Amino acid sequence: MAQTAFTPRRWTRAEYDHLIRLGAFAGERIELIGGELLVAEPQGAYHSGVVGVIDRVLQRIVPAGWIVRCQLPIALEDDSEPEPDFAIVAGDHTDYLIDRPALIIEVAASSLSFDRRHKSSLYARGGVEDYWIVSVAERTVEVHRHPIHDATAPYWWRYRSIERVTPPAVITPLALPAVAIPVAELAP
Repeated sequence: MAQTAFTPRRWTRAEYDHLIRLGAFAGERIELIGGELLVAEPQGAYHSGVVGVIDRVLQRIVPAGWIVRCQLPIALEDDSEPEPDFAIVAGDHTDYLIDRPALIIEVAASSLSFDRRHKSSLYARGGVEDYWIVSVAERTVEVHRHPIHDATAPYWWRYRSIERVTPPAVITPLALPAVAIPVAELAP
């Protein structure tokens, strides 16, 4: 007797948001990534500390007319609503609903390979031009830029340019050419 293959049930962002409104996850850290509900990386003390340091840096240097969203959902596509550690968005706190973030930053402790492969592909597919990964263990920032289609990537997109930057280098977000951020302040 042949066994039937099981297919995972895919979720839309509208269904996911409805479940949240109903209280289905009751405080669990869940993200909708490519139609799948994933448990987010647990936040250890060091990860949380680095997020706090970066938040302070970004709040200080991001100019008027831009906002820093820290660990809040981004309505990326119909099947994805990730909660990046940081999203820099032009305008005001409601503008992320219609505009793509200019920059997304993930702080990676145990999630580095997932952030490099899956989240990178997801953000590239979502049209995010500038995606940075702060590697806690390596004290580096990986700068991913210029999304391109790639049928071999998890979500069929990847970044054409990936550069690993270490202190004492300085990074400038594509959308904010007047802002220079020392890598040492992002990867303490």
